[in-house]
Amino acid sequence: MLSLPAFGQTSADAVSAATADSPTKSLGMVTVNSGQPTSLPTQIPTTMEGITREQIEQTINATDSEDALKYLPSLLVRKRYIGDYNHAILSSRASGTGNSARSAVYADGILLSNYLGNGVGGLSFPPRWGLVTPEEIERVDVMYGPFSAAYPGNSVGAVVDYVTRMPTKFEAHGKIDYVSQPFELYSTSSTFTATQASASLGNKNGGWSWWINANRTDSHGQPLTFPTRVVSTGAAGNAGTAVSGAVLERNNANLPWYILGTGTEYHTIQDHLKIKLAYDITPTLRAAYTLGYWQNKSEGDSVSYLRNAAGQPVYSGPVNINGRSFTLNGGDFALTRENLSHVMHGLSVKSHTQGVWDWEVAASLYDYDRDLKRQNGVANPLPAAAVGGAGTIADGSGTGWYTLALKGTWRPQGLKGAHIADFGVQQDSYKLRYRTSNIAGNWLADGAGTLASNVRGDAQLQSLYAQDAWAFAPRWKTVLGARVERWTASDGLTNFSASNALSFSSRSESFVSPKAALSWQWTDDTVLKASAGRAIRFPTVGELYGATATANSQFINDPNLRPEKSWTTELTAEKDLGSGLLRLTFFTENTRDALYTQTAFDPVANLNISRVQNVGRIATKGLEAAYNGFDVGLKGLDLGGSITYADSIIKENSGFVATPGDTVGKQQPNIPRWRATALASYRFKPQWTATLAARYSGTQYRTLNNADVNGFTYQGVSKYFTGDLRVRYQVSKAMTAAFGIENLNNYKYWNFHPYPQRSYVAELKVNL
Repeated sequence: MLSLPAFGQTSADAVSAATADSPTKSLGMVTVNSGQPTSLPTQIPTTMEGITREQIEQTINATDSEDALKYLPSLLVRKRYIGDYNHAILSSRASGTGNSARSAVYADGILLSNYLGNGVGGLSFPPRWGLVTPEEIERVDVMYGPFSAAYPGNSVGAVVDYVTRMPTKFEAHGKIDYVSQPFELYSTSSTFTATQASASLGNKNGGWSWWINANRTDSHGQPLTFPTRVVSTGAAGNAGTAVSGAVLERNNANLPWYILGTGTEYHTIQDHLKIKLAYDITPTLRAAYTLGYWQNKSEGDSVSYLRNAAGQPVYSGPVNINGRSFTLNGGDFALTRENLSHVMHGLSVKSHTQGVWDWEVAASLYDYDRDLKRQNGVANPLPAAAVGGAGTIADGSGTGWYTLALKGTWRPQGLKGAHIADFGVQQDSYKLRYRTSNIAGNWLADGAGTLASNVRGDAQLQSLYAQDAWAFAPRWKTVLGARVERWTASDGLTNFSASNALSFSSRSESFVSPKAALSWQWTDDTVLKASAGRAIRFPTVGELYGATATANSQFINDPNLRPEKSWTTELTAEKDLGSGLLRLTFFTENTRDALYTQTAFDPVANLNISRVQNVGRIATKGLEAAYNGFDVGLKGLDLGGSITYADSIIKENSGFVATPGDTVGKQQPNIPRWRATALASYRFKPQWTATLAARYSGTQYRTLNNADVNGFTYQGVSKYFTGDLRVRYQVSKAMTAAFGIENLNNYKYWNFHPYPQRSYVAELKVNL
């Protein structure tokens, strides 16, 4: 196992020697132990951070796999509730929470990032976090930036690698979590809860090893959307049913609007099953197979704040609020029912001689075996919609992706030689199939009727790469590489009726992306590093062809989108302080034809309308400082923290939001100028550990023209400062108990949707 000596310890420039007889360490390198190494290319002297299973258990109230990233520098996952399966997007230094296709997430080398689309416009494309549970994580490592030729241009923001457990002897684990969140917002005052139970078994017998992990999450999240009406759009007069209960607020542009109730209050039940098998064909050759299964049944409900003179809730028709009339329909208080079943396969054969040659063949498949979403129709409002009536059913079954990779490593003089060369050939293929049909009778139970929309398309990325780590002097190392990519998009179709079908011609483009890195061991306790890399992020199938429309949203695609082209650089200094490591990094990113999806609310159509486009050029420069240490000034006290400054500005753009030129000079959406993390963990007795952590993010915007000046409202993006607490007690050798508080200071903050308020976490775990 590649193990970091402190929370978030930098792990670049490492020698991946999992079979080494004893631990080794030098500045800028990870500690190497026997066991399971990261799959990241640790030869590259660039910024990496990581966290181990032990650190997660000690310091983090982890209910989902993405929680492991919570305190790593410059990272944010837009997790809105426990089990968030459709909006939990990863953000990094220069990539916001609307750009899921600008990061790469893997588990044991299997792709979890969903490159069928980008963000959540129309459809949703976050990484498939549910295919990894916190209990099975052995370690998580992050590489910042596109500095390895082994990864596609989607790695421009960050590459995340989850390494899950593979036992060396018999293991059995069980865990139960309970979370309670008292929530107050507008006229909602309620407590939302989540329960989670998991069990794991594993063993190794001779050349065979196996691991089984099962998990069930039953989560009831807070309301995420709110039907609204801008005050000025109402007609003055006495028309409509007089109602009370509307909450007068201001929208993100600071215009007065009414909050009419709540929506998208998810109750989700998710099941996860993971089976891993491995066989040591020889002492240096292993075959491994992974089967992952995830299913989700969710209900999204709505509540009206509006009451008529008799005190009954009002959901539809003409209403009158304080002398202004508005018309409500079934899209305002929408109901959804989802039934999802996804399957993942991973197969690899890999040698680990650590001699002159090593090789790997790896393949993976992710399949939307069942993906159904039902919703009531615009003309079928509550309360009648709760028991049936017209609606739609969206079917994404058959959607998915597969990957195939052949990789090799050449060490002409062995592990301690001057050169270590990596090379490979890869093919990634993506298939989007999404058909929405009308239901005339009972939207809750009936089958598909007439066509509402049909979206389909394929994409393929074929790649060759090579890179050489060359230790050309005792204190110097350089890595030079390149990635050659050929991208093809084909079979694009957007269809809204039998007479309104658009098919699109195939497209194909090729690019070369060079990579370079250099490190110098300046002194025994200080290393200097520099990295540069080009990344090409190709348009996704969803961005090219994925036009969709529902009762309350619409997504407009563009089949002529240009690939996004980025140059990223880093300059880093790391200093060993004895009890800890201090890092300072200067980074830049220059992106042309940035691919952006923007969502704007159309008060006339009463729809959230999303449109994808290219943005001419975005330039980012910034500084990141990080510190991590063990036993800092006091035995048992571990400290970690980071602070990041990012100046990310739109420099060129021929498009606009409201008027020509209104986006130029504006801050890139969802990228704050300042963000920070801090964590203090104290082992004040062998059985007791207490951790206090905090996260901060400064002012940010969601729109390209930065017109959303009010972040503390629905559809706004706010600054935040939150604290977290975790206390863990070792009850016995086999049992631990923990209590935690998330958002300790109960900060009410937003990222289009409201984040969770103060939440209480109880955990009991048994290890045999």
